[in-house]
Amino acid sequence: MHNRPNILFFFTDDQRFDTIRALGNVAIHTPNLDALAASGTVFTHAHIPGGSCGAVCLPSRAMLHTGRTLYHIQGQGEEIPTTHVTLAESLRQAGYLTFGTGKWHNGTAAYARGFETGAEIFFGGMEDHWMVPLCQFDPTGRYERYAPCIRNPWLTNNVEQRRGDHFHAGKHSTDIFADASIRFIEEWDGSRPFFMYTSLMAPHDPRSMPKEFLKLYDLDKIDLPPNFVPEHAIDTGALRIRDEVLAAIPRVPQEIRRHIADYYAMISHLDAALGRVLNALRIKGALDNTIIVFSGDNGLAVGQHGLMGKQNVYDHSVRVPLIFAGPGIPKGRQSAALVYLLDIFPTLCGLTGTPVPASVEGVSLLPCLKDPAAALRKDLYLAYDNSIRGLTDGRQKLIEYACGATQLFDLVADPWEMRNLAEREESKPTVSNLRQRLVQISQEWDDRAHHTGAAFWKRRADLGSVA
Repeated sequence: MHNRPNILFFFTDDQRFDTIRALGNVAIHTPNLDALAASGTVFTHAHIPGGSCGAVCLPSRAMLHTGRTLYHIQGQGEEIPTTHVTLAESLRQAGYLTFGTGKWHNGTAAYARGFETGAEIFFGGMEDHWMVPLCQFDPTGRYERYAPCIRNPWLTNNVEQRRGDHFHAGKHSTDIFADASIRFIEEWDGSRPFFMYTSLMAPHDPRSMPKEFLKLYDLDKIDLPPNFVPEHAIDTGALRIRDEVLAAIPRVPQEIRRHIADYYAMISHLDAALGRVLNALRIKGALDNTIIVFSGDNGLAVGQHGLMGKQNVYDHSVRVPLIFAGPGIPKGRQSAALVYLLDIFPTLCGLTGTPVPASVEGVSLLPCLKDPAAALRKDLYLAYDNSIRGLTDGRQKLIEYACGATQLFDLVADPWEMRNLAEREESKPTVSNLRQRLVQISQEWDDRAHHTGAAFWKRRADLGSVA
């Protein structure tokens, strides 16, 4: 028998930071996440750096798995090169039995390097949650079979090929991945510690779920967010793509309420799935020796700022939930340290005595677990594609748009990011200081080396927006 802790990494898709009842959102039902938060440490200011493309989850997941920053991953994250050692790969080399189920968005070769076993693997783009093309585990990593699928059936009846060798028609993706995780736990012989990566497709659209979860939410009692507006006033470079076309423009209040209800219902469903997986660990007698990490790949606007998606750097899109619980993790604590998802990699290495690969750039959260008042970094760099750059120090947030607009928010006085202070005379020193720091980090992160940063600042300079 081993004496190292097991790891369950439960990862969701498009779940915003403020979608856990115990953390202040009394409109949502998340009893299992509430209990998890009470039994561990919550990082209330966990972020992604943003994304280099409209499919923000691609680079976000690549950063998570490699512990590398946005412009130091390969391309947009479609593949992970062998020189970028993954978290699963490191734990496997350290003797962990690595199991993966659910969404994997970063290439079949990287999956095969990291996971010794798996089940119900989803390699494709988004599909209907009730008809998902899935792959059986293949230790060779070839995954060459494809299945016919109808992409966005409400928009087109064109049949496309998606990687997969089977379906579970009429069974929701959340339940498929939870059941695969439970089977793994039940069959685990206890001879080696395990790393189980359970990666859901929920609450990503198309937002559908078993009816009992939708019934939890009365549409007439759903409040619009304080920062709801019919349209976004600034050109983000992504106002008519992907998530943004899921609702009418200008936004209609009742339609946004429906989207919020559906979003919350999907989260309540995944919360129930998390509870089933944790119960399987409890029955197996493994719960007390399992580190549990819960997080999501990015946030989502769902009507805030006149937006629907995550192609921006407002808090609703770049802040995510992050909870650690289990052996060695303080209970009932919160840390407001500024952290990235890419910090999870070295943190789990530290908790398990696993060497941190030289390719990892993230910072271990162990100091924050020991002392919730500990600070990790003084600021966070934020970016979206070629059109937005931002910086936050936890109090002030500067957002610069390639179209020439600038925003400055006081996140303490104005957490919904509603009052732009950038044009006020007294704000000029703050804007200047944050802008200088933003440019400095863009150089440190090699943003300019990938041409996006260079093009961004040149365009703003041409518009006379950079002092």
